[in-house]
Parts: sequence; structure tokens; C-alpha cells
Amino acid sequence: MTPILMTSLNLLSKRVLIREDLNVPLKDGEVSSDARISAALPTLRHAADAGAAVMVMSHLGRPVEGQFDAHYSLKPVVRRLSQLLGQPVRLIENWQAGVTVQLGEIVVLENVRFNHGETANDDSLAKAYAALCDIFVMDAFGSAHRAQASTHGVAVHAPVACAGPLLAAELDALGRALANPQPPIAAIVGGSKVSSKLLVLEKLADRVDQLIVGGGIANTFLAASGKPVGRSLYEADLMPAARALMQKVNIPLPIDVVVGDAFSSEAKAIIKSVDHVQPDDMIFDIGPKSAQVLVDMIGTMGTMIWNGPVGVFEFEQFANGTQAVGNAIANSSGFSLAGGGDTLAAIEKYRLAAKMSYISTGGGAFLEYVEGKVLPALDVLVKRAT
Repeated sequence: MTPILMTSLNLLSKRVLIREDLNVPLKDGEVSSDARISAALPTLRHAADAGAAVMVMSHLGRPVEGQFDAHYSLKPVVRRLSQLLGQPVRLIENWQAGVTVQLGEIVVLENVRFNHGETANDDSLAKAYAALCDIFVMDAFGSAHRAQASTHGVAVHAPVACAGPLLAAELDALGRALANPQPPIAAIVGGSKVSSKLLVLEKLADRVDQLIVGGGIANTFLAASGKPVGRSLYEADLMPAARALMQKVNIPLPIDVVVGDAFSSEAKAIIKSVDHVQPDDMIFDIGPKSAQVLVDMIGTMGTMIWNGPVGVFEFEQFANGTQAVGNAIANSSGFSLAGGGDTLAAIEKYRLAAKMSYISTGGGAFLEYVEGKVLPALDVLVKRAT
């Protein structure tokens, strides 16, 4: 079964409540990256143009639940949303007293995490959300793995619950990359720890032809293969798991690396063979030879799933590996699916978005879907469609 799609419904004169993921980074009180806001625009415009009274809700950051905190207010998000839409957008702070919305208008409810019971999926709060609308639209894939009042409970009680265009597009892209991929298939998984991504690595090992690991994850695999890693971040207790994965699928390990003596933007970068890493060295990136091997490999792939950088790309001297891999994925003729916060940051930094087949707005949800877990907010939409 699949969810009801918002685009299949008549929205004229309906009160439509849309859960988006507008959890964007802020700097000096302004939005510093509006990628998630921009991704939501087609959904909001479709509903408003169809003659609906549109209410939007989202979380922002991690405030103390149930307490207003100006630092986490959606005001700067609403300002940017208004600019992108080219029309006024009101922020509704006390929506519990009722919301007056004109047909074709878009308003935003204040941060859902200011409400008691949000993260606990409180039933009374979920019913209060549902009472606002005729149709609830779940469009926040990045929050679909959370069973919370604004993602799950409201879908239980709303008169109609459906999937928005952004959520539907996410599911289509994930299906293309995971259910019906064009071979050969590569997964590029970076990050600091194997433990945080062990399940996804194990799932991918059964599905892909090449499993490329980067960052601290690669250090654990290097150590498991008997290579010196010096003072690099790695997980000795997961070396047996790394060896087991290397027996299941081809995992190309670095042949050269970029090391430094401290995790710092001032650290001097030195390229070394993996066999020559010294006890005081810390591995922060793959070397140019390793990067070229990956670039050549990625160029032959039919499908690529990318989650995580292959080095500490925040520091320019350790960014070359991630940039090379990102460019290779973007320039490939195969289907590319990228997801995760650090991945999105790398895509934005190197201006790769236009060349990626699909960029997922989800982080934790992206990984849990790849792991094969049931996403509660998606599951309830499917059940409501029966």
C-alpha cells in the first residue's frame, strides 16, 4: 500500500495543515542555508494556488520542550520563507486559541517543540493539531522516523492524512536507489564512527557492488586490515565487524592518506602512504592516489548512494578527498542519491546540487530507511490510506 498523495486531493476551500522540515541553520539571527525551505516551496505553492487555507508547522533546534525560547523561534525562518514565496507569511504564536487563515494564504505555527507533549506523541496535543485542519499533509521526510505529535499523532486523528510532494519525491528516489537500482551500485558512507552506521553498512553490504567508507569509519577498516592509524579516531571493538563486512563486499581502502598532528584548521597536512602512518599521526583525509581510485570507480557506477564526507572537509587542507568524491558523483552519468546533514553541507560548499539526481532532506530518516526500518510517520499514512 502507498499513502494518499496531496496532489490527488481537491484542496479548494480546505484548511490544510502541512508538516515541513524547516529546521535550518541560523547565524546571527538569520537563516544561513535555506535549502530545506526551498525544498518545501512547491508543496506550499501547490496548496495555496489550489485555494486552500495553508498552515505550516515545523521544529527548529532542540529547545527545552514546553518552554518558549526566542533563540529557537521560527521568526527568521518565516522571514526567509516570505522572501522566497514573494508574499507575506504570518507567524502564529498562540495557535491553540484558534487560527484564522484566508484561502490562498500561508501561515506558520510557532516551533512545535515549544508545545508540551510534542516529542512524547501526546494524544491530546495531536488531537489539537488535527482539530485545526480538514487535511493533514506529512511532507517532512527528515522527521518521518520520529513518532511525535506533529508527525504521527496528528495523522491518526486528522480527517484526512496524506503525503506531500516532497515526501513522495523522497520515497520515489529511495525506491529507485534501493528497490530498483541501475547496476553496478556503489554506496559511499562517511562519518566519524562505525558504531553509528553499522546497521546501514551491513544492509548496504548485501545490496551494493562497491562499499566505499570514509572518515573515522575508514580508519577502523584500515586498523582491521592491519594498517597503522596512529592517534586517528577509530573503534577497536568494531574491527571484527569491519573484517566481516570486507568479506561480504568489496571495500576499497585508502592507499595514501592526509595526516596532521591536531584536529585544527591550523594543522599542517602531510600526504603519506598508509604503511607509513606514524604513532603520533592523525588521519584526516584520503590522499590523492586514493581519491583518484575512487573517482575512477564512481565513474563506472549506475547508482550511487552518498551519506557522509570522506575527510574533515571543514578544514581546507583536509577537504580534497571529499571534493573529489563529490565531483565524481555529481559528474557521473548514473543515478545519484545523497542524504545526511554533512553531505548536504559538502554539496552546498562545492556547488554540486544542480548535478545530483536527488538530494534527500533527511538525515536520521534517510539512514533508517536504508536500514529497512519502519518510519512511524510514513507507516501511519499508509494505514490511513486503507
